[in-house]
Amino acid sequence: MDEMIDATDRALLRALQGQGRLSNAELGARVNLSPSACHRRVQRLERAGLIREYVALADGRKLGRPTLVFVEITLSAQADEVLDAFEREVALIPDVLECHLMAGQADYLLKVVVRDADDFARIHRRFLARLPGVAQMHSSFALRTVSHTTAIPI
Repeated sequence: MDEMIDATDRALLRALQGQGRLSNAELGARVNLSPSACHRRVQRLERAGLIREYVALADGRKLGRPTLVFVEITLSAQADEVLDAFEREVALIPDVLECHLMAGQADYLLKVVVRDADDFARIHRRFLARLPGVAQMHSSFALRTVSHTTAIPI
């Protein structure tokens, strides 16, 4: 990556990770570029795949989904067809924010957003307990988020 981008590109990426709706004029002013030069560089970063997409980060608390649950899942087998079936089905669960294939004790780690314990029980019964190939499942409720960012250190 370092060969592809210079210090100005890194500054652009840091600024956009912090505030993705900056205009080219505002962004250029932050990194000492003209708006047109800034626009060209951002387009190049997008084409290179360094900027994947732009999103709005919604506030789960204000939207009635204040609780995060981390679910560790161990599958009954490691065969490709078991992994593929699990991944296809888990991707259809709207409450699952993230699903990671893991190395270590569990095969997958899910990050699930819920209203409360009753809501998680509903999601567990309706979706999680029906996922294919699941041998074990352990759930942990987050009591408080101490640190959270979507920004990758650049």
